[in-house]
Amino acid sequence: MKVLPFLPPLLLRGPCLHRTWLSSALLRATALELIVLAGHVLLYPAGITSERRDPAHPSEPPAEPSFEPSTAQAATPVLPVRSPDRPPVVLLHGFIDNRSVFVLLRRSLARHGWHHLESLNYSPLTCDISTAAELLGRHIEEICARTGHHEVDIVGHSLGGLIARYYVQRLGGDRRVRTLVTLGTPHGGTAVAPMASAHPIVRQMRSGSAPIEELRRPAPGCRTRFVSFWSELDQVIVPAEAACIDHPDLNAQNVRVSGIGHLALPVHPAVAAGIRQALESPEATPGLAGTTSVA
Repeated sequence: MKVLPFLPPLLLRGPCLHRTWLSSALLRATALELIVLAGHVLLYPAGITSERRDPAHPSEPPAEPSFEPSTAQAATPVLPVRSPDRPPVVLLHGFIDNRSVFVLLRRSLARHGWHHLESLNYSPLTCDISTAAELLGRHIEEICARTGHHEVDIVGHSLGGLIARYYVQRLGGDRRVRTLVTLGTPHGGTAVAPMASAHPIVRQMRSGSAPIEELRRPAPGCRTRFVSFWSELDQVIVPAEAACIDHPDLNAQNVRVSGIGHLALPVHPAVAAGIRQALESPEATPGLAGTTSVA
């Protein structure tokens, strides 16, 4: 893992100025977090129900997947791709949240030419990351069958990114997921989590939990590309660097976002631009290395 440092000239003049800048940036980020939270509370009821699914293609019959013989427990569907357009993008929210958190990001992607956008809800009563990852896998198989695409891209916020990574790395999801973009996801676990003693899935986000340790295991040949956005002002992921992916077997880029906190990551236009850039190319994106400043 390589994360390029971000040191504005002001910070090089002394620790006092550094602390002053950091305090000012944290105050601005906190104010923005409160605004985002207020807006999200208003939008939350609209995202409780699952979104309506568009038909696969109004002018063509539904795709009928065939299955190649396999020695694995489950056969792999072979699906025809009807068009050369981008693969579907699956948006996966964080803990005690729903698809409404992606209203602005979804609009941004749609305006820039992404036609297949799927916002999935998982139940707040979900108590296990691996169980949620299995459910995600079933949803992705359905999306592939409906759209005729072999692969999808995923954007996951916070816990959503961790569920998606577990699916990719531990359940064979790398055959379906081309690029996984995570936003403020506790890849290394977090020392601070709301209601940590009350909800099992929150305890699984803690450092040293069984799912976090499973993700540290070798993953040779993993085909998915990872792009992780993290913020030094994220007050939910502690330490903030725990939102970076550090694994020798994974093709991963870590992008530091400057000037915003945890809740603003899925809604800020500068982050949306970075996400679009990450999804444009299945290969490494040099422009994403280092820091995206949104202060």
